[in-house]
Amino acid sequence: MMTIQAVRKDLNEIRYYFARKKRLDDVSELVGNNKVVDMVERYNVAMQNAPIRLYDLYTSLFVENNTQESLSNKWCYSREHITRLTKMLYQYLAATF
Repeated sequence: MMTIQAVRKDLNEIRYYFARKKRLDDVSELVGNNKVVDMVERYNVAMQNAPIRLYDLYTSLFVENNTQESLSNKWCYSREHITRLTKMLYQYLAATF
């Protein structure tokens, strides 16, 4: 089992990757893939079996690079509810790995 802190660290790397994906994919042809690409694939596979709300949250926060605040506005949920869902996501991923 992975720690929640390790999951948070990985998700921050994944968010950065998706925010800069176009550029990083372009330079990977010159330098090669960064290790984060393998991490992204591992997390994406784990999310394929996740409850749909957590899957949606993962893609919205980390793939589409929304903040919890902006997502709470888009989904018409309180910021606290998004925070609770995010904690559930961390727990799900920690238990999965």
